[in-house]
Amino acid sequence: MAKPVNTRVRRHRETLRKAGLRPVQLWVPDTRRPDFAAECRRQSALLSGNPRDREVASWIEAIQDLEGWT
Repeated sequence: MAKPVNTRVRRHRETLRKAGLRPVQLWVPDTRRPDFAAECRRQSALLSGNPRDREVASWIEAIQDLEGWT
């Protein structure tokens, strides 16, 4: 008979902890909300035309490390 799910999950988590890992919970925006697109537009408009935009974009491109991602 199969072991209960909570037993399997506990053992899996113990294995991961023994490997030096720990659980982390992340909260991200809910893209399913009806107001999500409008909020994205609102925040983008706040940044639009920023005089430092090109400077920041150039800096990001200069420091990015894509090795191993392509």
